[in-house]
Amino acid sequence: MATHAKVDATEEQARALVEESRETTWAKPSFAKEMFLGRFRLDLIHPFPHPDAADTAKTEAYLKKLRAFCETIDGQRIEAEGRIPDEYVKGLAELGCFGLKIPEEYGGVGLSQVGYNKSLMLVGSAHASLGVLLSAHQSIGVPEPLKLAGTPEQKREFLPRCARGAVSAFLLTEPDVGSDPARMASTATPTEDGEAYEINGVKLWTTNGVVAELLVVMARVPKSEGHRGGISAFIVEADSPGITVERRNGFMGLRGIENGVTRMHNVRVPKRNLVGREGDGLKIALTTLNAGRLAIPAMCTAAAKWSLKIAREWSATRVQWGRPVGEHAAVGAKISYIAATTFALESVLDLSATMCDENRNDIRIEAALAKLWASEQACDIADELVQIRGGRGYETAASLAARGERAVGAEQLVRDLRINRIFEGSSEIMRLLIAREMADAHMAAAGALVDRNAELKDKAKAAVGASGFYAKWFPQLTVGAGTAPVTYGEFGPLARHMRFVERMSRKQARALMYGMARWQAKLEYKQGFLGRIVDIGAELFAMAAACVRAQSLRVAGDPDGVAAEELADVFCRQARLRVESLVNGLWSNTDDAGTDLARGVLDGRYRFLEAGALDPSEGTGPWISEWQFGPSTEQNLLRPFLPSTKTGAAT
Repeated sequence: MATHAKVDATEEQARALVEESRETTWAKPSFAKEMFLGRFRLDLIHPFPHPDAADTAKTEAYLKKLRAFCETIDGQRIEAEGRIPDEYVKGLAELGCFGLKIPEEYGGVGLSQVGYNKSLMLVGSAHASLGVLLSAHQSIGVPEPLKLAGTPEQKREFLPRCARGAVSAFLLTEPDVGSDPARMASTATPTEDGEAYEINGVKLWTTNGVVAELLVVMARVPKSEGHRGGISAFIVEADSPGITVERRNGFMGLRGIENGVTRMHNVRVPKRNLVGREGDGLKIALTTLNAGRLAIPAMCTAAAKWSLKIAREWSATRVQWGRPVGEHAAVGAKISYIAATTFALESVLDLSATMCDENRNDIRIEAALAKLWASEQACDIADELVQIRGGRGYETAASLAARGERAVGAEQLVRDLRINRIFEGSSEIMRLLIAREMADAHMAAAGALVDRNAELKDKAKAAVGASGFYAKWFPQLTVGAGTAPVTYGEFGPLARHMRFVERMSRKQARALMYGMARWQAKLEYKQGFLGRIVDIGAELFAMAAACVRAQSLRVAGDPDGVAAEELADVFCRQARLRVESLVNGLWSNTDDAGTDLARGVLDGRYRFLEAGALDPSEGTGPWISEWQFGPSTEQNLLRPFLPSTKTGAAT
């Protein structure tokens, strides 16, 4: 077998591919996009949107049935056995959990994004691996790409199967290709008869891949006569000849996750299984993630809710120095952070999901901010819960139960949540993606000014064109509603926080402009600066969501309206401190010194610091495993949970 032909891509080629795959137009308004431009469009999120009565009733009726089943699930059994029992999957399938967002006409439950999120919260709180099973299947697996870009024939063929429990997986990453798809080596070569494609390649970290019946495979079609070529998406039967699941990977958390390594050798896929056009695969994947990313904040919110419950009950029961530990200020500060942030997490989630359902706003930035912010905050909440629980927080639930205490898996929560800062775009990649979207208007206005390869004459011409945009836009950033002490009065005690959000929206927009003027084309390399701008936006989005939701509850006369207002107030106080620190860090930081130091580390200048410690991994294998095109020499580990849904398949 020949070693696979590595695809080398220059920085410009990689950037061009991602740019080509972006949604380049903004046909609908975006609250977050406007906020990054310094325009606080409160009208886009206020009044706080709510699902209609019929949708709410449908969701609640379904959740009642789902909760009853989830209460029979023993999460510790999944943790102990390292896999999800078949009967749990069968029960979820019978409840329609694999078709939560699939329209009823295709056999699905037909829930809204709000209902889907609430279902994931329930299932994920039984065990995080169950939430991942369902979200990987529906958020990035077969159903969502087909709903977005599938033909009527593809929808009729595959969506009913998915709804019945045909688990699907998404195959994008390769052993030596992560967030840089320009280097993808897997190929889909058109057959001579023109009726199919032959797929060859190896895919890594195929979540659900070990138990899948259907796959979404991303592979590169060679450009040729009659073929547009490029990275394309295919629906593939997981038991097709030539497909071998060679590994089931093990991880720090998510003990029941079915994640593997999948090899494809001359796998014949009918051309009717191409989703969209050739070359549209990455665009389909990115569009799918606009709503699909909301699955992560849903499960993070559920984890935060559980953490709050455990923190409350434990801190009222555990007595130290004559008082419940929750009454000691050091622990109380942690409890207040968990409670306030949980309210904000749910506010961000519900706001984003309802806007997704209403389909009147473009939520690509909101969904990305929600994923980024929720995954970071949830990890902090879990860490604080472990600290509140002390030694018991570090002890496993099984160990606690074995000596007669309540089986609280706080340490498991830390392990299970940690992947969310990596899943579906690491926090670092998410900040760069959001930064590109937030700077879209600037990129359009500045043109050649931010193009590293542009000629001097083109830069001069672009400067003239940009001056018109900035002459009109920049003066709008000097003053706004946030500077008047009586604005946003309908928010009562939260009005001052809304004024802060408005002022900071303008301030971070000015900072971005200063950054562009200072660094121009080199701005994209100032990842610390861009990351702080994005993090400021995430905090402001969360503050706005929390305030608008609390105000909505209070005005509606909700019995928890006053309590919601208190939670929103404390959350905003805490968030303001984080925002102010981020703003200060824009211009006062150690970014350049740190970059120089990192180069020194990579060059070996500081290797003396590594002396005196052992490296048990030394000699155990290469950093990245080489793979080759060709047939598999391994046993096929594919093991679907349920009988095949293919027509005529044996049961």
